Amino acid sequence: MKPIAITMGDPCGIGPEIVVRACADPRLTLPVVVIGDVGVLRRADRVTGAGLEFRPVASAGRAAYTPGTVDVLPESDLPADLPWGVLDARAGAASFRYVRRGIELALAGEVRALVTAPINKEALRLGGVPYPGHTEILADLSGTGDYAMMMANEQLRVVLVTVHLSLRDAIGSLDVDRELAIIRLADRTLRRGGLASPRLAVAGLNPHAGENGLFGDEDLRIIAPAVRAARAEGIDASGPWPADTVFMRARAGEFDAVVAQYHDQGLIPVKYLGLEDGVNITIGLPFVRTSVDHGTAFDIAGTGAADHAALLTALRHAADLTRP
Repeated sequence: MKPIAITMGDPCGIGPEIVVRACADPRLTLPVVVIGDVGVLRRADRVTGAGLEFRPVASAGRAAYTPGTVDVLPESDLPADLPWGVLDARAGAASFRYVRRGIELALAGEVRALVTAPINKEALRLGGVPYPGHTEILADLSGTGDYAMMMANEQLRVVLVTVHLSLRDAIGSLDVDRELAIIRLADRTLRRGGLASPRLAVAGLNPHAGENGLFGDEDLRIIAPAVRAARAEGIDASGPWPADTVFMRARAGEFDAVVAQYHDQGLIPVKYLGLEDGVNITIGLPFVRTSVDHGTAFDIAGTGAADHAALLTALRHAADLTRP
């Protein structure tokens, strides 16, 4: 069986610790290969007390499931005194290299899926990386035009029309074609996950979904036509629904997923339900990619206090989405 590739994340954050904890957890019985830094992983192992061995491998094909041993594709050799919990250009540049290598392996079909530990947007910038986050890196380096971020937990699935943009830019970038493309992606992804006819609710942009143009015309001019077009294609989409109630309706089982218009509109409901079960899934890519739904947590990095539950959940989702 091909391994799942795990990128180590920012070396100064909690990524190395949660990767080590996940690899030491007896619930993880799949072959994995970690893309990262052997020295940093060993340091994280000492912090967590996991007691693992780290074996550098030359290719993903040489990775195997061996309890107590972690196969690592070394992509950096950072100094032993690299501090925990700080912004560092070296760490930002290295975290990008881990993701880039993971994308290359996934596109070549050498790994089953890609699971990513958290990176830091400011550290990326300090390291000279011209991307604001994982989603944009994944899309650009894989040559993907139509893509979206899906956040999921056991109670709610949310797909974002816009991601890492200011609110002003997010609103300005909305158009019917983009809206329809995201609805199609959400429908296709949920069908691949086993739902025969996904029920999609599309959240409105303005209060009360615009109140028939009283509070802005974007819901009438952009979102409603996209919903109609999706329904004409046989997609069970509805809306625009007022955003202050649609997530509760989805959580209660009325909808299988909500299409949200901008970052905070969609992510606040998911994260409010708990970070430990949240998973970030980039949909539309030519391979499966999942990630934890939290950041680098510099405030606790290096203390051994980081919880790896979200990474285990991301690994489980990656395995489910690539099940034969």
